[in-house]
Amino acid sequence: SDFDHVLFSYHGLPESHLKTADPTGNHCLQSPDCCQVASPAHATCYRHQVLRTTECFVAKAGLRPDQYSVAFQSRLGRAKWLEPSTVDTLEELAQKGVKKLLVMCPAFVTDCLETLEEIELQGAEEFKQAGGESLTLIPCLNDHEQWVSVLSRWCEKYPV
Repeated sequence: SDFDHVLFSYHGLPESHLKTADPTGNHCLQSPDCCQVASPAHATCYRHQVLRTTECFVAKAGLRPDQYSVAFQSRLGRAKWLEPSTVDTLEELAQKGVKKLLVMCPAFVTDCLETLEEIELQGAEEFKQAGGESLTLIPCLNDHEQWVSVLSRWCEKYPV
């Protein structure tokens, strides 16, 4: 295989945003397994949707639980943000013996500072300093022909 592990790095959010968006007022982040317990809160819960997106991808790709991780990037300020952080996860994976890491950022449709600088440059450097050998960033959709076609159809179907 060309990689030892896949890291799904999603844009992070302060935990307070999830709690505010929870229509039940008492589900999101109330227990470590809140995203696995059925709830109306899932309709508006970013963390649940992140985990569900990852589950769908890994099922289709045939990845085992030990072959992938989920983390959250782009923290700002002092508020408590979703965990684990991508920075910490990169270091932990390298220390656990992962040498060739594949990283994708599904919450981003286009590459930007948060994917190119934060992951491909800084993240790769941190991963290597912790003992990893290579970090490969899968490009975002960017200007891929199929993505542009879908986006164009959406714009026509749902005009502002």
